[in-house]
Amino acid sequence: MNLPVLLLTLNAILAGADSALFQTSVFRSGTEGYHTFRIPALMVTPRGTLLAFCEGRKTDRGDHGDIDLVLKRSADGGKAWGPIEVVYEEGGTKKITIGNPCPVIDRTSGRIWLPFCRDNDDVLVTYSQDDGKTWARPREITQDVKQPQWGWYATGPGVGVQLERGTHKGRLVIPCDHRDKEGSKPPMVSHVFYSDDHGETWKLGGSVAPHTDECQVVELQDGRLLINMRNYWGRHGGKPERGGKRAVAWSDDGGLSWSSLRFEKALPEPACEASFLRYTAGPSSKNRLIFSNPASSKERVRVTVRLSYDEGESWPVSRLLHDGPSAYSCLAVLPDQRIACLYEAGDASAYESIRFARFTLDWLTEGKEATQK
Repeated sequence: MNLPVLLLTLNAILAGADSALFQTSVFRSGTEGYHTFRIPALMVTPRGTLLAFCEGRKTDRGDHGDIDLVLKRSADGGKAWGPIEVVYEEGGTKKITIGNPCPVIDRTSGRIWLPFCRDNDDVLVTYSQDDGKTWARPREITQDVKQPQWGWYATGPGVGVQLERGTHKGRLVIPCDHRDKEGSKPPMVSHVFYSDDHGETWKLGGSVAPHTDECQVVELQDGRLLINMRNYWGRHGGKPERGGKRAVAWSDDGGLSWSSLRFEKALPEPACEASFLRYTAGPSSKNRLIFSNPASSKERVRVTVRLSYDEGESWPVSRLLHDGPSAYSCLAVLPDQRIACLYEAGDASAYESIRFARFTLDWLTEGKEATQK
């Protein structure tokens, strides 16, 4: 065991299961038959089990190659993790990329749906009815959720959301991005697809403005959707002043159409995936949204968790999780209201490991709020 991993492990042991902040390594690159682990997605099942999904990249760190969709399970809130499991792979040692996990739970049926991609071209979906222990044979839904002129396509990564209010109550919404086939430098575009029949069929929703990318969606208390997106306006959109910060937009029709963009100065980013999730909702508790990403406009470092009390209008609370290299992350809310974050981090590189952090609201707000409703 190398020194950074040893120190992280000792820190987890010394911190204890009930401390304000607990951290441990879940996937470590160069182990368990994989060169690199990337693209985390974290889901808490209806039974309280934690499922940590990611891409297991067999031979190198690249985004395309012999890549499997893998997971680990925890039954004790993230303190201990089981052995690696392969959810899906194709072609043995052939260079087939299976990735971009974006799970969502149908609270009506308890079924865990898992959309993902093949070679960032085809869209597939599988599901589990037994707490993520086994998965149905994937079925392809590309023709239902992808337009013919689109080339590159990615689900998530991160998680989907089930709507809880209004006309579209029960709808499953999956955040995605795509790029047209035509043009010398076609822009990336965020979009969603959805299901109104508990995952039996899936339909294409609306696209947002161009030069947007990996995204996550939250349902607001007034029934609108808020989409939070990786932003390329500073690099490829010809608007340098719009770069280095997250882009957001709203939908008042369940994701069928989206507003114009707003650029969030309070959410700096180095063009990287981020996590965006509802933590609590009124009327019996405060409205709180949580957000995590590398908090830098220039490089992938300093993964930070933020808190909003006004449905994403401002982000007055922030707390650093890891000061060094860090990249993709995925937040979750545990049954006891602690917050969890599965994130890429390391000492020399952000892709040395995928780590799990669990912390209280008290830790996040530095004692200003206790972990409760």
